[in-house]
Amino acid sequence: MGTSLREGGFGVGGKDWATTLKGNDRSFRNYIAPKIWYKYESTVWIKAALSPRCGHLLFCHSFAMHFSTSAALLGLALPTALALCPYAEQMKVDKRNTLPPHPVSPRGLPTSDKKGIFYMNRIAPGTSELYVANVDGTNERPLLSDSIYEYHASFSPDGEWITFTAERNGDGNSDIYRVRTNGSDMEELVATSSVEDGAVMSPNGKQVAYVSTANGYKANIWVLDLESGKKWNLTDTASTAANASLPDGYFRPSWSPDGQWIAFSSDRNSGWYGHGDPTFLGVTGWEHTQELSIYAIRPNGSDFRRVVSKSGYSLGSPKWSPSGKRILFYEMTRENTWNSHRPESIDSANSTLVSVDFATGAGRRVEVEGSGVKIFPQYLSESTVAYFAKGAGKEGLHTSSGGFVNTSSVTIRSPAWSADGKKVVYEKTTWSVRPMDKKLYSWDTEWEYRFTDVFPQLSNTNMIAMTEKQLGNSSIVSLNANGTDEHLVYNDMTSDFLDASSIAMGTAGAFNPAWSPDGNWLTFGVGFWFQGRATGGGWLVRATANGTYSEVLLDSQTTLESNNSVINHGFPSFSHDGKKIVYRIWGTNSTLGDKSQLGLRLLDLETGKVSVLTTEWDNLPFFSPDGKRIVFTRKTSSYNYDICTMASDGSDIKVLTSSGANDAHAVWTWDGRIAYSTGMFGFQYECALYDQTFQPYGQVVVMDADGSNKRVLTDSIWEDSMPMYVPNDKLHGFQKTARRDPGDRF
Repeated sequence: MGTSLREGGFGVGGKDWATTLKGNDRSFRNYIAPKIWYKYESTVWIKAALSPRCGHLLFCHSFAMHFSTSAALLGLALPTALALCPYAEQMKVDKRNTLPPHPVSPRGLPTSDKKGIFYMNRIAPGTSELYVANVDGTNERPLLSDSIYEYHASFSPDGEWITFTAERNGDGNSDIYRVRTNGSDMEELVATSSVEDGAVMSPNGKQVAYVSTANGYKANIWVLDLESGKKWNLTDTASTAANASLPDGYFRPSWSPDGQWIAFSSDRNSGWYGHGDPTFLGVTGWEHTQELSIYAIRPNGSDFRRVVSKSGYSLGSPKWSPSGKRILFYEMTRENTWNSHRPESIDSANSTLVSVDFATGAGRRVEVEGSGVKIFPQYLSESTVAYFAKGAGKEGLHTSSGGFVNTSSVTIRSPAWSADGKKVVYEKTTWSVRPMDKKLYSWDTEWEYRFTDVFPQLSNTNMIAMTEKQLGNSSIVSLNANGTDEHLVYNDMTSDFLDASSIAMGTAGAFNPAWSPDGNWLTFGVGFWFQGRATGGGWLVRATANGTYSEVLLDSQTTLESNNSVINHGFPSFSHDGKKIVYRIWGTNSTLGDKSQLGLRLLDLETGKVSVLTTEWDNLPFFSPDGKRIVFTRKTSSYNYDICTMASDGSDIKVLTSSGANDAHAVWTWDGRIAYSTGMFGFQYECALYDQTFQPYGQVVVMDADGSNKRVLTDSIWEDSMPMYVPNDKLHGFQKTARRDPGDRF
């Protein structure tokens, strides 16, 4: 047998391996097959592939020795490919390049006292574990013997304790704890259904300052008295009240050495800002950026004041000098708070470490400058600053005196140094993916919360469809509500429309599957989304629920810039009678205000006629279960998106939200309510400190169809979205859909 490189088939002993497997495994027809290259060499087959999970390079685990060689064959730079993928570590052990789609076991029903399952998606690290090491990185050890999910640790001033945040009461529920530096005597400090985070002990060891979203879902600074257990809110009082319609969060408290002050960052009274270059009606990116200033307050809530601010900049993570005379913080442009947590732009971001005189806010001094995102600054002495750098340059732990601990081989975050400068504590995270149906913390105790991939939709016949963006390669799958009978409906990796790098970045794929009323068909968009919609195509597609047949309903082209009349079509939804599909359009002239390329359109499947419903900056339309209303998201001002509904003919538009922040991704629930994601409560943590996320402030809300009775369903520091209720009777009473032949059409 020769050594030529082949695409597609795997020849073994003169037979085609794919044919052999298909004959032995009936589910092989659902195999998610990216482009695969094979080479036979010395009785061993070498396999080079693009991962089904993210579209980046991945190989059969037994042939890892050929990784770099095969990477060149694919024309991909391996470090870049893996660095851009939030799930790169999980990809190393992913077997979906050689097996059918991930197995989904039949799902156990919720306990008898629950109404059903509430599904949602979460963007957050898959694992997080605390470690302690010497300041030079030696003698590293786990802090806890029974780690579950811990982060944001800090030493007490006397070096005896470490406070930290943990989700020991459920995935997504942040509570605060302390433990001896040797890992003993762990104590729960504050544990509620709200966020508790960022705990720091006072110099006398009697009080703890921390962040909590109790009393209104917004992040505020609280103090806990360790002896009495009394807690009080420092930043949401009559004397500190801010404009409630604007960002109003308070983050990362830090005690002065004498215990008389607590410094912190805040975006209060700043504004709801987007990101990117100015365009029609505002900015290109609708995700929020953050403008922080440094403030201080006494532990009893008096003498609240702003220490330093800089318009258009974010000043975060304040720390005191040992003398208490200066405040140290990172400084970056507001735009870089977005770039700092996006893999495609982090290398272009940078920050500077700055200190000012605490008493006056003057005497600005640059402590560390240069390229890279420099965060988590802390004084080791009056003249030496420690910090963490991510992005361009050397990722790792640094000191201004030249010390460096390279952490590029692992993901280390949130370092904090002991007061004597000898130890450092930090978390190590991975981006392993939560499995489908993983139990999450349930804020609504009547429902059992579980994890799902994105754009989940429940059919009238109790089938679920979704885009496998985290669990796969942004393809469409369908399965029964109880987890059985999974089918690959559409594999975007085998289409001619998309490139693997865009799929890997999460900016392209087969998005937003929507069911026909009879459960036999799914419609969805295949193309380039987010900012890529302005230059890349979007095709409207429908497919049978079992994946045996698909067709393009509305055509597009890969590059729109060569023809500004071509449209990106996406985010479709069937009407209640299955005869029409509503969807949104976008063209290269949309950002210039060309309303003929903006808004929602209605496709008549019988006649092929397209009707104009709206010509505004509208997106994400969904027909109501009764077909009378369409819910959608509208850009109502330069930086604001709201949830709206309208009659099925485009009339009678009603705006249902008015927070000033972004409200979007609305879907109908099984009982005719509307669930959506909101940014109205602002950030729960400093924006620049996140990784691999889009809208880390997102919380899920449900409301009645007329916008009344809004109810918050999540309260975490992570990006939560994509809600879907599945009542118990839907789990019990699923029906198999009719399986159409490939040639069947409407």
